[in-house]
Amino acid sequence: MNSQDVKNLKKRYFVWLYKTTKEAFDKYERKFTQVDIDKDILLEMENALMGSYLPHEKAALEKLINNFQEYIAGKEKSCLELKYQGLRTNPEFIFLDVKLNAIEKLITKELGRKALVEIKALYEKEMTRRILRGAEHQC
Repeated sequence: MNSQDVKNLKKRYFVWLYKTTKEAFDKYERKFTQVDIDKDILLEMENALMGSYLPHEKAALEKLINNFQEYIAGKEKSCLELKYQGLRTNPEFIFLDVKLNAIEKLITKELGRKALVEIKALYEKEMTRRILRGAEHQC
């Protein structure tokens, strides 16, 4: 096995390590990001609907807005319960955060900064592909 073969094996292992660790870590972080976006969407919707609907539509629209507010509150509560155990941060979250940082440092050390950027881009592309493919099957 030549040095390029060894480098390729290391790269594939780093891709797998990054992917599996990042997926586990994202399980925690994505919900907080989603809550922030949902709150922004709610604010935009409230601003758009303020006074622009007819009286007979008001009750139904308010109910839908209230349902969305409850959905956001429930999601936020589940986020906090997942990431925190009482007043302490969930040890698994801390472990995954430290592990992901270690993997990124080692990728940079072994393969270079450019390889880390490439691996991150591959991960993002794959996650986006999964989302789009999932939506495609629901049509």
